[in-house]
Amino acid sequence: MAKLNDDLIYEILSVVEEIPPGYVASYGQIAALIGRDKNARLVGKVLSLSQYYGQYPCHRVVNHAGRTAPGWYEQQSLLKAEGIIFKKDGCVDMKKHRWQP
Repeated sequence: MAKLNDDLIYEILSVVEEIPPGYVASYGQIAALIGRDKNARLVGKVLSLSQYYGQYPCHRVVNHAGRTAPGWYEQQSLLKAEGIIFKKDGCVDMKKHRWQP
């Protein structure tokens, strides 16, 4: 895994900040956008620490299948409030809501 430093953290958070309401991005998509295709877990780690760096719309980041973060029960209601549609399996409908920067 890449070494965590403030520059990398803010690089990831600046991408998250660009995700508009009503859309989601996957951890892997964010990793690819910063040129670190294999570092989806690193993105997840940074998002888990984001409250120490300011307010970011981390609720708009899900896994590649549209599954929300385990144990973060508010995430689904935050997304629904923005008009995100969930499928019967509880995952975001990625075909409708994937952010295309």
